[in-house]
Amino acid sequence: MNGRTTRSGKLLRILAEFDSVLLITHDNPDPDAIASGWALCCLVRSRLGKPCRLIGGGGLVRAENQHMVRLLDPPIELVDQIEVTDHAAAILVDCDWSTGNHLLSESSLKPIGVIDHHTLNGHSRPRLRFRDVRPQVAASASITAGYLREQGVQPDWKLATALLYAVRTETRGGETRHSRLDRQIVAWLSEQADPATLAEIENAPLAADYFADLALALQSTFVYDEAALCFLPQAHGSEIIGEVADLLIRRIGITKVLCAAVVDRDLLLSVRTERGSENAAELARRTLKGLGQGGGHPHRAGGKIPLARHACTLDQLWDQLRNRWLATCHIDRQRGTRLVPRREIVRHL
Repeated sequence: MNGRTTRSGKLLRILAEFDSVLLITHDNPDPDAIASGWALCCLVRSRLGKPCRLIGGGGLVRAENQHMVRLLDPPIELVDQIEVTDHAAAILVDCDWSTGNHLLSESSLKPIGVIDHHTLNGHSRPRLRFRDVRPQVAASASITAGYLREQGVQPDWKLATALLYAVRTETRGGETRHSRLDRQIVAWLSEQADPATLAEIENAPLAADYFADLALALQSTFVYDEAALCFLPQAHGSEIIGEVADLLIRRIGITKVLCAAVVDRDLLLSVRTERGSENAAELARRTLKGLGQGGGHPHRAGGKIPLARHACTLDQLWDQLRNRWLATCHIDRQRGTRLVPRREIVRHL
């Protein structure tokens, strides 16, 4: 173990006191959560020789995420609940305790640490033995890959490819800012990662249902001044929500986007803001206050409203969400214009 006073050294000294390590990602883990946890598993096994599990709730919701797991085979386990084991250290990865979008929110097990890069949401947090939260860093993968580099642990090509892809996914859209650590880690990982596999992940095959959701989403998008609003009463998968939001924020004249859809028993939403515009995470939190939970990055955020907790109809909930979004964006207009009017589609045929 590297004896220098480093964050990774402190983490390893704490984990050495436990029999095993449990790494918990946020629900529906994305590439950053998966790769970050995988790097920590590699670190624990290489330097401590202790059993280590990487778990998350929900499922893999984007085609690219599913393809990444198929091609690279990370040690991620998707479970419904945590089985509490004696003398195990629990670490939250790519999420914070107060967000509630993780398996520990409904478990008696309490974390001893948090490793994350998301902006903090101001909620109270328990005192933890280890906390490494760096909002200035583009990806949690940069933080955990930094641990490997500090400890002299070289990732194999699969882990390096996953970590590099994670950084790339976290720097899309308005999130193009790279810290010094991000730049160093990208250069370090590029020597080991496989560019052909990286390209294959980024061009994952898409099901026919995806295009049906996309067509309906574009026809269901309304523009209110500089803000766009898209609602799907039902979607085949949650990946369409973020991807439509990513697409809409690129439309000239739009600086703020909220896209939402009902998936299973939840109303899921994504918020995007143009670079240099308002904070997406703060817009999501203000819009969802009292309805659900949300948070994320300065220009990419998300949230969830559990439908079972609300007695109103879906139409009533959507009206409330629309009014909150417009008020949060300081927009007085109550009627929007379609992003693409049907008559325009016909006229260009």
